[in-house]
Amino acid sequence: MKAPINMKQSAGILLYRFKDQRTEIFLVHPGGPFFKNKDAGAWTIPKGEPEGEEPLMQTALREFREETSYLPEGFPIELHPITQKGGKRVTCWAIEGDLDPDHLISNTFDLEWPPKSGRIQAFPEIDKGAWFSLEEAAKKINQMQISFIEELRNM
Repeated sequence: MKAPINMKQSAGILLYRFKDQRTEIFLVHPGGPFFKNKDAGAWTIPKGEPEGEEPLMQTALREFREETSYLPEGFPIELHPITQKGGKRVTCWAIEGDLDPDHLISNTFDLEWPPKSGRIQAFPEIDKGAWFSLEEAAKKINQMQISFIEELRNM
């Protein structure tokens, strides 16, 4: 199902693995000063906006690689899209895979910080990633994305 033409879109990957007979979810914590002291509800799936007419699955893989330096290679399972509070539609695929969060390398973004200072600083798009049990992930993830975890749990 396509989003309306004027609706902003984003695409991402919900990476999961099986460890010690339980399912774990990989989430990332946004970098930069706005999320520095936020934890519960601030974590997210690696995601981003398409470039031009880029297919959303390609966007999801590109964004995952840009934010983590890892390219998932498993079989993608498309999950039901969600609409975030700001109106952006997020399409997500669950893919089984594994990566070491201690070896993440994230792209950066520029931001005037402090505000109105005229000083531009570079911040990592994500400052950390981690594996969580389904229960822990449900507490950490942006609440608008929790349905991705619930859908994976019910597969």
